[in-house]
Amino acid sequence: MEDNSLKILGKYGQSLWLDYIRRDLIASGGLRSLIDVDGLRGMTSNPAIFEKAIAGSHEYDEEIRALARAGHDAEAIYEALSQRDVVSAADEFRPIYDGTDGRDGYVSLEVSPHLAHDTGGTIQEGRRLWAALDRPNVLIKVPATAAGLPAIRQLVCEGISVNVTLLFGLPRYRQVVEAYIAGLETRAAHGQPLQHVASVASFFVSRIDSLVDPLLDERIARGGTAGDLARTLQGQTAIASAKTAYQVFKEIFGGERFGRLARQGARVQRLLWASTGTKDRKYSDVKYVEALIGPDTVNTIPPATLDAYRDHGKPEARLETDVREARRVLESLPDLGIRIDEVARQLEEEGVAKFIQPFDALIGALVRRAAGQTLDAKEE
Repeated sequence: MEDNSLKILGKYGQSLWLDYIRRDLIASGGLRSLIDVDGLRGMTSNPAIFEKAIAGSHEYDEEIRALARAGHDAEAIYEALSQRDVVSAADEFRPIYDGTDGRDGYVSLEVSPHLAHDTGGTIQEGRRLWAALDRPNVLIKVPATAAGLPAIRQLVCEGISVNVTLLFGLPRYRQVVEAYIAGLETRAAHGQPLQHVASVASFFVSRIDSLVDPLLDERIARGGTAGDLARTLQGQTAIASAKTAYQVFKEIFGGERFGRLARQGARVQRLLWASTGTKDRKYSDVKYVEALIGPDTVNTIPPATLDAYRDHGKPEARLETDVREARRVLESLPDLGIRIDEVARQLEEEGVAKFIQPFDALIGALVRRAAGQTLDAKEE
């Protein structure tokens, strides 16, 4: 389909990934259709996605009961179910991985969100998941918390490919890139190959506007020149942050330090736009896709946004347009008493909590299902 807006994204250097995983999508051939028809090039998962897939359906019931009869507890059952789905999806994407020499075709699985502030635990679980999945085209998701940074460096040093998640701010983004490059440098110093170490830095977008816009509304309500300024900034902070992050990406990965690694086969750590579903209905349902199309990027899109973009998306390279305006937006926020670094810290804390809650809910649902208890209303 030459006019498929989703497929056209690739012409601008952006890879389309799906922010969703579910067994029946894979088994029914739906995933294969998305790959062939829409140009899908990868898939991401998180605890909230698995909670909806497993606790929100009966697709997994038979396997849950079998694992429970075999003596597995709820967390072991979750790992078995999630790993099976990730491996199945990775096998579907393997031809893309091979055909693009490892640029695309990845599926992500996250370490337990309870480890977000535990460096050692994250490293240990990252190693264990990498070995259990045993596929070159998987990414281990590690949160971009302070504790996650040394874990990223260590895992990369060991040749484990990483998807850095829950990234909201520019200072932390620079730290994430530093961790990735330092891990590659240590690996190179040990004489280990760099060619097959992959990483993406998942910059969460729409959640930024979801937090900043209500703060701007408060300033607008007060009126005056501050209110006028706030009105011009509504719905602009997330895209401004992403566009500025891309300039940082170009600066660092176009520099000599990374150049030395690139000559040894290292890959850039692509920026991945996450949380790209529009949460505020006054904005376009493809807002966070349209504005962020550019080379060496990934957009991981939830199913509803994917359908919307297929229907009425208008692909064009916009990531480097209005960069000066993006900087003006970020520089104007302090004039209104809004500290973007504090916003990022709050979003990081909330993001960890938002993954812990569905993870714990899923474990609770698995306990009940393994015991053969009647499903509650939510699970039905």
